[in-house]
Amino acid sequence: MKYFGTDGIRQPSDKFTPEFVTSIVKGLSDYAGNTAKVLIAGDTRESTEWILADLESALETFGLDYGNAGVLPTPAINYCFPEMGFDYAIDVTASHNPYTDNGIKIFERSPSGTGVKLSKKGREVIESSLESGQTYTLVSPTIREDLHTEAVTLYQNHLIDYLGSANFADLNIGMDCANGATSVINKNIFEQFGANVTLININDTYNTNINKDCGSTHLGQLQHLVTTNSLDFGVAFDGDGDRVLMVDHAGNIVDGDQIIAILAEYLHLDSIAVSVMANQGLLNWASSADIRVEITPVGDSNVAEAMQKYNIPIGGEQSGHIILPGEATGDGMLTALMVTKAVAATGKSLQDLAAIMAKSPQVNLTMSATPAQKSSLATSDVVKSTISQFEQKVKSVNGRLLVRPSGTEPLIRITIWGDDEKTITALAEELKEKLSKNL
Repeated sequence: MKYFGTDGIRQPSDKFTPEFVTSIVKGLSDYAGNTAKVLIAGDTRESTEWILADLESALETFGLDYGNAGVLPTPAINYCFPEMGFDYAIDVTASHNPYTDNGIKIFERSPSGTGVKLSKKGREVIESSLESGQTYTLVSPTIREDLHTEAVTLYQNHLIDYLGSANFADLNIGMDCANGATSVINKNIFEQFGANVTLININDTYNTNINKDCGSTHLGQLQHLVTTNSLDFGVAFDGDGDRVLMVDHAGNIVDGDQIIAILAEYLHLDSIAVSVMANQGLLNWASSADIRVEITPVGDSNVAEAMQKYNIPIGGEQSGHIILPGEATGDGMLTALMVTKAVAATGKSLQDLAAIMAKSPQVNLTMSATPAQKSSLATSDVVKSTISQFEQKVKSVNGRLLVRPSGTEPLIRITIWGDDEKTITALAEELKEKLSKNL
């Protein structure tokens, strides 16, 4: 598809013109019918405010019933819209990207009544609308329904109900909200269960600081907070709150692979779904624990599909996008709560819980790439031959190689796993150099 990537539409924010936004809504109207009810909300980047306003005008123009929940984490939007009587949700967010980008994620009500990502058919209809080049005369909204407070309360109650009985007393936790959507939720629920929470980066207004040197993509501030203040551990969300990474009391990073292992062990689960990005250490741990593993292509939607198809209770990605039992999408806040529950219930430190999985050496490199260069990964014989040669080289250290175009950023990602970190680092850098020349 031209516009939809692995996680909705994502691009520089200035490309979300009123005409572009209107074409998205026209496509959704064509797919859903003009009796559909739509909830809109988004993260805290400055462009989200005016994109939401353009969405209201477009929804009004095409006669769709809608409500605006303002700033809300993506998992909250996905949970709330069917509970609030809406058929669809439009989430304005670029997740972990910088504030200069923005995006659109669209959810629809599944036959079971839960929120799921828009079907392929729906995406195709919207793509067709975007390609049509039609122009429309927009109608200004006369009444703007603000559903923010109702949605926040509903989502918080869901988190509390999911957690059940728990006692976080005596736990001291650091929390980095990335100046993003989790800023409107932050520490309240943790404190209801007795935890002491120290917050950083909690700007919940439309801003330019979302994800800037903070949150799950930049853990330095959280590591400093935890180690300097002798906290038990820290949690860091991305801009829209569907991911979480953690740091233990010593400042060591606990990533999505380790979180999956911790929760699978704590909940006594017998199977997990992970993407090809999973660290070899997770696969080794699962094998030793007699836990079945389903490996999917990159993307949380692929993980979710495998979970549903094979009745797998938990899944996720190394980046911290974890889909918990009974949930339809990744939820950073809920995942952080469940790991905290595991720490409190077992009496073990986060470091001790994470130690059940021995991480294998892994090197991640990125290189800037145009759409044409991304495509050449699959079309250029020279590029494919180069990658094939390096796949053979990494076998010398019992390794594996993955080269893929990013579905959310103008990047090509190179990941190598293996027994020897020095060797795989050198191979990754050599491969990046050769790809840069060939591309």
